Amino acid sequence: MNEHTLSQRLERVAAHVPAGARLADIGSDHAYLPVALMRRGVITAAVAGEVATTPFHAANRTVADNGLEPRISVRLANGLEAIEAGDDITAISLCGMGGETIRDILDSGKARLSGRERLILQPNGGEQPLRQWLMENGYQILHEEVLRENRFYYEVIVAEHAGPVIYSEEQLYFGPQHLQARSPVFLAKWQRLLGKKQKTLVSFEQARHKVPEEKLQEIARQIEWITQMFG
Repeated sequence: MNEHTLSQRLERVAAHVPAGARLADIGSDHAYLPVALMRRGVITAAVAGEVATTPFHAANRTVADNGLEPRISVRLANGLEAIEAGDDITAISLCGMGGETIRDILDSGKARLSGRERLILQPNGGEQPLRQWLMENGYQILHEEVLRENRFYYEVIVAEHAGPVIYSEEQLYFGPQHLQARSPVFLAKWQRLLGKKQKTLVSFEQARHKVPEEKLQEIARQIEWITQMFG
């Protein structure tokens, strides 16, 4: 993967960045996403934020190699602290981290969100707590997709600020858009998870004295939801 050929995951994230956007890519790694989007003429400006020095230097190199220093600012900063008031950011991407990490970055950087940005999020697991945060902070989930890459399932969640939104527990668990669309990849992911959860429940029940009752009930409830969804 490089700035010319993005991974399948980053391609799906790229597809949801609006034309003419000013993008903040947080946890940008090598800055492949903003550089690719700039080369394609999709975005007009970008910030590549990185908290660790090695990827920060790598991002600087990618930007410099493509002659994009005037248009992409690479910043060493923690989360949304990479965004400055004059950036006028209209899209934020956070990719390749756990859903809880993405949630924490959004939550601790809330003061830097104008509410006008589109959030394009690619969590590696932990989608439920991330959706919970989006709902609690008035973000409507506009689009969700699941893709399979190298034997793993990945999700992309696109959200925009819309005022109060209410999702049911099941919608937070599976994703409101997923429940409507029920794509073959989405169903395959949950078919696989159902098998895993059933095995977990059996082993938990065998070690009942070691596992809290609420943990057992939670797994049983999830199995029920998944079974109902396929029903």
